[in-house]
Amino acid sequence: MLIGLIPARGGSKGIKRKNIKEIFGKPLIAWTIRQALETKTLDRVIVSTDDDEIANVSVDYGAEVPFLRPKKIALDESPAISNILHLLEKIPETKKILYLQPTSPLREINDILNIIELQHKHNAESCISISKVTKHPSWMYELNSKQIIQPIFNKEKVTRRQDLSEVFVINGALYLGNAEFYKREKKFINSETLGYIMPKERSIDIDDMDDWMLAELKLKIKYDKNINK
Repeated sequence: MLIGLIPARGGSKGIKRKNIKEIFGKPLIAWTIRQALETKTLDRVIVSTDDDEIANVSVDYGAEVPFLRPKKIALDESPAISNILHLLEKIPETKKILYLQPTSPLREINDILNIIELQHKHNAESCISISKVTKHPSWMYELNSKQIIQPIFNKEKVTRRQDLSEVFVINGALYLGNAEFYKREKKFINSETLGYIMPKERSIDIDDMDDWMLAELKLKIKYDKNINK
């Protein structure tokens, strides 16, 4: 059984109540629920939350909330993997989990289908979505106590952007893994994890209001374009 698991705790700090805050006409979490349901490939779509209001909104948009998340794993410092381990305790027959953060509303249905296909093709235990970085770590610095800049990464000595290697960052949109992998590793990534590349324009992970406004603008552009076709 492949379960789509959407984490949505009530105590978000950067943007208050962001999981049910309306973005381009729908609660933020509704975009991820819709994507998960419309793939038609997930056996169940479950929202993991500690919050009754989020649970009610999630059910209204078609997701299941068969249990509430314990408060002890819904804290700021609670690791995300605890949501998966809690699900596996509650639904031990789960074989695979696709972890879908609601803060990535720009992912598309094909992204979900493609990462599932990637895992199947390579018989991989885990896959995550990544996107290409626009600023290479070779050009990043930190400041010491005297305000002197010091490179944080010395692997490559290059002077032209064109000569830099491709580097990717986890974009937070998709985490897919076997139940046994998560139970054994108790983390999302190991040395064999595959990367599914998503383009920058679909890789916004909403953390603050700048991210929010950009994501809302991109949603508007995308759906206005579809309406005017």
